[in-house]
Amino acid sequence: MPRIYVRDFTVPEAAMDVNRHVNHLEYLRWMQDIAIEHSAARGWPRERYQATRTAWVVRSHSIEYLRPAFAGDALSLVTWVADLRPRSSLRKYLVWRPVDRQILAQAETLWVLVEAGTGRARTIPEELRSSFEVVSDPDEVLRLLHHGGTVSPRTPADAVDG
Repeated sequence: MPRIYVRDFTVPEAAMDVNRHVNHLEYLRWMQDIAIEHSAARGWPRERYQATRTAWVVRSHSIEYLRPAFAGDALSLVTWVADLRPRSSLRKYLVWRPVDRQILAQAETLWVLVEAGTGRARTIPEELRSSFEVVSDPDEVLRLLHHGGTVSPRTPADAVDG
């Protein structure tokens, strides 16, 4: 079960905006998709949340765009849980372009666990909490990327799907 989850993909043409670089809304979609994938890889697919009548909702997103991405770029989307609080989880993300070893964007989302029926915040149960290992040092992720280390598993995709 990966602490740091990586998905490799090629940017599709459909992700372009009028300026011919990746639309900012695509980054949000990619962040949501990889969070769901990472959760499933840690043993918490959608069905398990449904069975426990819980769901994650977003309290806030923050994205810093450092460099543009373009159609055809081969990218790695990286995510990890940076903090677990009693009712929330801070998840961080990097968009990495391996060919020139550049970070294109860095982001974070504060997710809040809620009761599915009421939408009320609830305490993260130990069963869920223990499924995620916190990576509190972002330099650990950067060292892996800059030194070509492998982060397992790498999930290849021809394009990030919705």
